[in-house]
Amino acid sequence: MKKFILAVGLLGLAGGAFAAGKPCEELKGEIAAKIDAKGASNYTLEIVDKGAAAGDKVVGTCEGGTKEIVYKRG
Repeated sequence: MKKFILAVGLLGLAGGAFAAGKPCEELKGEIAAKIDAKGASNYTLEIVDKGAAAGDKVVGTCEGGTKEIVYKRG
């Protein structure tokens, strides 16, 4: 029973760390690598506060959901 409680506690801690989200610059780099691998060019990725995308395409969220990464062509 003690092992079960310990396992549940450790999973809870791991879940909390996952919910914190990735740092924005790290996620932005990963997204840029995927876009580049598909051959896209002439685009920008910008980190903005959540909800400030104003019609731009949101391609990721970071910093625990407080920021968004938006994709802009041109």
